[in-house]
Amino acid sequence: MWCLHMSPGALTGSGPGGGLPCQDVNRLAVDQLTVHRRAVEELRRQYAALPHDAPVRLAKRTSNLFRFRDDARTARLDVSAFDHVLSVDPKTRTAEVGGMTTYEDLVDATLPHGLMPLVVPQLKTITLGGAVTGLGIESSSFRDGLPHESVQELEILTGSGDVVVASREGEHRDLFYGFPNSYGTLGYSLRLRIELAPVKPYVHLRHIRFADAAECMRAAEEICADGEYEGRHVDFVDGTVFGPDELYLTLGAFTDRAPFTSDYTGRQIYYKSIPRYSGKGPGDYLTVRDYLWRWDTDWFWCSRAFGVQHPAVRAVWPKRYQRSDVYRRLVALDRRYGLTDRLERRKGNPPNEPVIQDIEVPVERGAEFLEFFHREIGMTPIWMCPLRVREPAADGGKPWPLYPLESGRLYVNFGFWGTVPTRHGLRPGHHNRLVEDAVTGLGGHKSLYSEAFYTEDEFWRHYNGDAYRELKRAHDPDGRLLDLYAKCVGNR
Repeated sequence: MWCLHMSPGALTGSGPGGGLPCQDVNRLAVDQLTVHRRAVEELRRQYAALPHDAPVRLAKRTSNLFRFRDDARTARLDVSAFDHVLSVDPKTRTAEVGGMTTYEDLVDATLPHGLMPLVVPQLKTITLGGAVTGLGIESSSFRDGLPHESVQELEILTGSGDVVVASREGEHRDLFYGFPNSYGTLGYSLRLRIELAPVKPYVHLRHIRFADAAECMRAAEEICADGEYEGRHVDFVDGTVFGPDELYLTLGAFTDRAPFTSDYTGRQIYYKSIPRYSGKGPGDYLTVRDYLWRWDTDWFWCSRAFGVQHPAVRAVWPKRYQRSDVYRRLVALDRRYGLTDRLERRKGNPPNEPVIQDIEVPVERGAEFLEFFHREIGMTPIWMCPLRVREPAADGGKPWPLYPLESGRLYVNFGFWGTVPTRHGLRPGHHNRLVEDAVTGLGGHKSLYSEAFYTEDEFWRHYNGDAYRELKRAHDPDGRLLDLYAKCVGNR
């Protein structure tokens, strides 16, 4: 058997898949954990020295949040020592990972062993800790749930300055289950042990077109329940809405061989291929790595806002800049200097309203949500992703208290990211508030990585204020970290 060790900068070793003999890995893993323990102690000293009267933020090179704020009074916590994979064990199909490790680096460490995280969020620079303390989702979520459900153990620097190890059993079980959707307001993950799943070299894609949203939702429910379509196994399910009468479910299946592979890392654009391959020939094929990052190259479809989908621009736009983190930095610059808003004011218009959200509603209410969205928001494309919380619930159906989806029930995530025209006289966040009200009425939930407009009472009803306050008292009794409402709605 061969194992792999990931150093902070690169893969090391020799042998099949770039691995090392297990005895060498064991020694290296011990060395890595020694370095990790020293980094933990240094971080505790750093945290204790931060001013108590300023919000704490992580000093990270990238972010996938869409809550932009003035950080003038922010105390920065350097967590760069926790940005790499500690070890991968192909025998137990687990990995020990620093909390600030990006999924791009994690996938690079696991694929040489024919393994991947159970759920790989769509964007390369999402960190494992970010996906767990926030929420992540992808096309394997109909079967494998959300990223935090494949975590076996969490090492957390809490708001009180303690470092604790939390798991499904033991002293800190409450923090293990309460950590997802806490967005760094209870503490920060430093190390995670996660499950891995086997992969094959290629993914075969079938794009199934629907002219009716209700029919599409019924098909999604059946496919996710059966794990197959037309007698053929399905490993991945997501979808794209191009209009009220043009919806696609994309069904992916691992395969050992491919008659061809498409490349969407250059001039070709993945989402534009979906109608082209629908119902035609053998479908489409991607390498497993290209499948996992199929959405990152163009940030789903959002790269079109920067003109880089135009063939003339595409031909000269360097591949190294065809990445979601590059586009997100461009958005941050625009927000900082208000360039787009200035252009609208020159035209005599109010600024366009950003509507950048991911929401979940039960699958049987999905068509109703789309009807509302086409009528009131009018933005396309829209991403669809079925998910089912896989964790069994001991208390009536909601195992993760701060994002209380019912265990075993199928939901559909709808993601939409862009701006919509507004008009004078509308209150700030008009369209986002409409989305929030609609989601609440349909029995769903909204992710908190972007702007939110709930009143405090509404917010705590949706995100289990009683459970959160109990966790806050236990793990951040002095309130060194912001509370969830102040961070996600107050934008502090």
